[in-house]
Amino acid sequence: MTTTGRPASGRRTLLAAGALTAAALLAGCGGYSTSTGHGASAGYGSPTPSGSAGQQGPAALTTEHDPTLGTLVADGQGHTLYRFDRDSSSPSASHCTDACAALWPPELVGTDGSAPAPTGIDAHLLGTVTRADGSHQLTLGGWPLYRYAPDTKPGDTKGQGIDGTWFAATPTGDRAMPTGGPVMPSGGY
Repeated sequence: MTTTGRPASGRRTLLAAGALTAAALLAGCGGYSTSTGHGASAGYGSPTPSGSAGQQGPAALTTEHDPTLGTLVADGQGHTLYRFDRDSSSPSASHCTDACAALWPPELVGTDGSAPAPTGIDAHLLGTVTRADGSHQLTLGGWPLYRYAPDTKPGDTKGQGIDGTWFAATPTGDRAMPTGGPVMPSGGY
């Protein structure tokens, strides 16, 4: 049934696209809400839906090689994982919520400890932090991990350097930096 000449599914698609655009604009303006997670715990559990975008969490963590950035951490589908410099690693705390989390979905995990071991990453560096909504976000070296919604293909690194605060994560939780120094995309996000 249509009310404006457009099927209901088309209206939902337009609404979703508008919400993502609004989230991108807010994130580009530095708008983010703060919340603190409490207590990192060792290990990580089985996957649960990741972030507000409703994407599935990782089946496992792995490493991928990027010709510019080197070795990066990826989820089980090969999507690059990022860290946010406005978060903290000691103690672990996530400060990306609401509109920020729509653009940068947190990498969420369950708490039952049943996820497979990571490939190419020291399992002792993994943990979780409890977010303000009670969900558990994966941490690496204490840093909470996120996906970047515009990274649509495995291996994409479109989020690298955004606002000088978002960086692809290395297997130790450090920031990935291109050979020859940082490259910071400007505006648009």
